[in-house]
This record gives sequence, structure tokens and C-alpha cells, in this order.
Amino acid sequence: MTSRPDDLAGLKAYIEREIATLRAEVRRGRQADDAEAAAPPAGPGPSRAAACPCGQGDGTTHSCADAGADHDMWRCLCAALPAVPLSAALLTPVRDGDGEVTDFTIRAGNHVRSAEWLSPPDHQVGQPFFAEARPGARSSGLLAALRQVLVTGRALNGMVVDYTEERYGRLRRVQLVHYAASCGDQVLTTWRPVRSQAELLTIDAQHLASMGWGRWDLLSGSVSWSEGLQRIFRTDPALPWSLLELCDALVAADVGPFGEFIASVLAGEEPAWTRIRFTVLGEVRTVDLLGRPVAGTDGRPWALQIVARDLTPQMRSRRRLVEKQRETEQLRQQAAAEQRVASALREALLPTYSEGLADLGLTAAAAYVPAEPEAAVGGDWFKCRPLARTGRSLVAIGDASGHGLQAVARMAQQRHAVAGLAQTGAAAGEVITWLNELVCADPAANTATVAVGHIGESRVLRWACAGHPAPLLLRGAHAFTLPVEHRGPLLGVLPGHAYPVADFPLEAGDVLLMYTDGVVERRGQDITQGIGDLVTALTACAGMEPQGIIDRLRAEYVRGEHDDDACLLAVRVD
Repeated sequence: MTSRPDDLAGLKAYIEREIATLRAEVRRGRQADDAEAAAPPAGPGPSRAAACPCGQGDGTTHSCADAGADHDMWRCLCAALPAVPLSAALLTPVRDGDGEVTDFTIRAGNHVRSAEWLSPPDHQVGQPFFAEARPGARSSGLLAALRQVLVTGRALNGMVVDYTEERYGRLRRVQLVHYAASCGDQVLTTWRPVRSQAELLTIDAQHLASMGWGRWDLLSGSVSWSEGLQRIFRTDPALPWSLLELCDALVAADVGPFGEFIASVLAGEEPAWTRIRFTVLGEVRTVDLLGRPVAGTDGRPWALQIVARDLTPQMRSRRRLVEKQRETEQLRQQAAAEQRVASALREALLPTYSEGLADLGLTAAAAYVPAEPEAAVGGDWFKCRPLARTGRSLVAIGDASGHGLQAVARMAQQRHAVAGLAQTGAAAGEVITWLNELVCADPAANTATVAVGHIGESRVLRWACAGHPAPLLLRGAHAFTLPVEHRGPLLGVLPGHAYPVADFPLEAGDVLLMYTDGVVERRGQDITQGIGDLVTALTACAGMEPQGIIDRLRAEYVRGEHDDDACLLAVRVD
């Protein structure tokens, strides 16, 4: 076409113009043909009309159309059934006391067998169709379909019934295609066997591949759609859409591409293909269209055939996948940014140990080990540093529950609070008591555990504990757990609780190991077993430097299965 319509009104006007031009040209050609045939042919006089199939009249004085009251119209129909090349029957509904159709009686039928082992319909006149004549069809859905034909007047077009029946001592099976139409208060139905497996696969393919096809006759205006196309566009089987009605369902942005597609088909381009979006019952459906013209004797496209495939489920899944990928990428970027921030905070907040400890006769090493190496975010923390003008060193370790930046923030708050309180010269029990009040007073804070100790010049560990695992001590070739009878509740649980202090004397060469519960917790395993395994691993480290002990225990942690982050702090008394 010279100018492709990009708006709906232009597209519909173009289609109407093409159809009107085609019809006018065909009409002129036929008028010319009729003029040539206007002269009366030579030969005998007019023939007599055929007799009515009902047997009444000879055709010159009677027909079913002008029959009087004494003429049986149904007798005419029944007499015509033998001319139907398929199995055919006229069915009368059988109703119960409530007027519900429960079966159909065969009023008349022809002689055509749909299978050699099935009786022809004319041998079953008077029998209930589903109860006696075709009992294997009762559970197929055919009864409900014939009810709909009777109630709505809409024809049944090509319903496949997988029919099984016991005949002559064995089960027999045939696939039948049923058609039906209403005749007043009765139903005329025909059926035939599926011609080939290919036909059955074609019917199934429309369901499996969400496909359908239609034919638009441009001369007569008739439209025929397959069941698959009706399903795609959610249409009434008796009311397939014309090309103009199809245009009305177009998404506005696809009017131009659809117009180009129609123009290509009318121009005879094969195959013409496009992908178009339609609005069907408020939902946008994406459909692939493949079209070709059907040319008449003069070469003009007298009809259009279009095959459609519904891509809506795939497009919906693709959109969900793209949205999920976008969401995943956003979460990945957020996690990466959080990891960078948390890693920077942790490096700033958790130095390995203080060089000032050497002046107090101590050597220390520490490590933070995340459960997931790429995460590096958690609430585990430690503190090891000399306290000014006291001759004592602070050793502390804790675990603020949770993960992410919020856990890191709580960890920093609690770690700095311990360091600040310890500088006042308070005992370990007082430090934890004050820290507990701080956590209890914060409504946004979760529970936490902590162990705080001081090592003085007398080489005595004076320590307190709030729900935290007891430290281990490596002395010579043996390792054991420090007594924890004085351990108090978790931080944030019991306001006003006073945490007691316990003393434990240390000897030269002793290595004190403080750790968080992530080191000893295993899924499906009692924590006491995890502590026992850690004691065994520490015993194997006898004679090693603190850094070597930390490296070996961290390697053991990495090899195991853990769900929580962990901290390790080793302090040797020189």
C-alpha cells in the first residue's frame, strides 16, 4: 500500500477499502459472465423438481417449505439422514423430575458405522444414547457438551472422545470426533473416527503449543476459527472476530506493525510474520502471527489464513525472570557495598592486638573468621590492650547477635563501652554490670554475650562472664576449660543483675584462649561436643606461639561446617 496506516481508524479504513475493491472487481467479472449465459439453452423443457425426501408430493406441488399442518417436518429430517456420510442421529432429550437432561433417546439414525464393531445408529433407534447405545461415552464429557448445545443453541464443533467399550468379550477402543447442532428441542449429532493419528496430534498440538488458526473469507465475510484460536482470544465459538474486530483488540503501539502484516499478506508475500500484542479481557497477550493469502481463480487474495501462537505465558515468565534478575543484582550490589563498609569498620575496630602488651609480659594474637568468607559482616568482637597506670591488661570478647551493619553497629557500641568502662579502673564484674544496663535500656538492642577479664602483675586472671563460653587454658601439654560457676545471664535479659568476678591463677607459658560460640557450634551437634573438639585441637598446639595457635584453629574452623561467625583471641603469659 502506498501509505501504511499507523492509527486504528486508518487501518480499519484500509481493510474495508481493500475488501470493497475486491468485491467490486469480482462482481463486475461475474456480471460479464452472466451476460454471456443469458440466452436460453436449447434442449428439453424444464425438468420436474425432485420429490421431497419425506415422500409427500412429487416436488411440483409440494415441498417441506410450504407443507401444510398435516406434514411432519421431523419426518423429512429423519428421511434425509441416510444422505449424511457420517454416523448421524437425531436425539430427543430425556429429563428428570427437575427438568434436568440426564440422557438422550435416539429418535432416528442412519446406517453409517463409525467403527466396524459399533452398531449403526439406525439399529439403535429408541435406545437411550448414553445408557445403552454408547455407554462408554458417559464419562467423556459429551453429555455435558450436548446439554450446552440444547440450552445455548451453539453448535458443537469437533469434540474428540476417546471411546472404550467391551464388545464380544474384549475391550475395544476408537477415537471419535463429534459434531452437534440444536433442532428446536432436539439435537442433531454426527460423529466420525479420527482419520489419522496426525489429525489427533493436530488437535492436541493446539493445546500443547497454545496455537490456533483462522480463515477470513473477504468475499462472503465468513470467518472460521479453530478451537485453539478461540482459546487464545477467549471468544465465543459461535462468534469469531472479523478482521475489524481483531483490529479493535490491538495494543495501540502495535497498530502499525499489524497493518504492515495485513498489507504483506494481501500483497501475496509468503510467509508474512509478525509479533503483535492484543488486549483480551483486560490482559495484554503477545501472539506470533503467520499469514498467507488464499488466491481465487483470478489470482486475487479472496481469503486470508493466519496461524497464531500465544506467547503470553513465556513473555510473563520472561518478565518475571528479568525482574528477579534485576532484584538479585540490586541485592548483590547492596550486599557488596555493605561488605565493603563492614570490612572497613571491622579493620578499624578490631586490630589484632596491642604492642603495649609486651611490657606487661604478654603476647597476643587474634582473628575474626566469618562463616561465609565473602560476607565479613557480624557482631563478634574482641579487645586486648594494656590499661594506663594500672599495670593490668584488658582481655575481652563478645558476640552481639545478628548480622549485617546493624550487628556491626551494636558490636562497636559494646566494644567501645567495655574499653571506656575498663579505663575507670572498675572490676570486670562492674564493667559487665554497667554494660548490661546499657543494653537493657536500648529498645532496639538484641541480646549479647561477653566475657571480660584483667591480667595483672600477679599473673592472676580476674574475670566475669555474661552468657559467654568459658575461656580455655593451655598449660604445658594439656588444655582444659576454666570453671564457670559464676557465669551470669545474657546481656539485655535481666536489668539490675550484678555480675560476680572469679579469680584464676596463671603460670609462665600458659596460653589463655577466648572465643565466641561460632567456633564450637555445629548444626545437629551438642555444643559440649564442639567444646571438647576445641580442647583437643588446642592440646595439639602445645609449644606453639599464639599466632601459630590462631592460624591452626582458624584453619580447622574453615574446614568445618559453620553457620555463625567466630572470633579467637590467644594470650600467652611470658
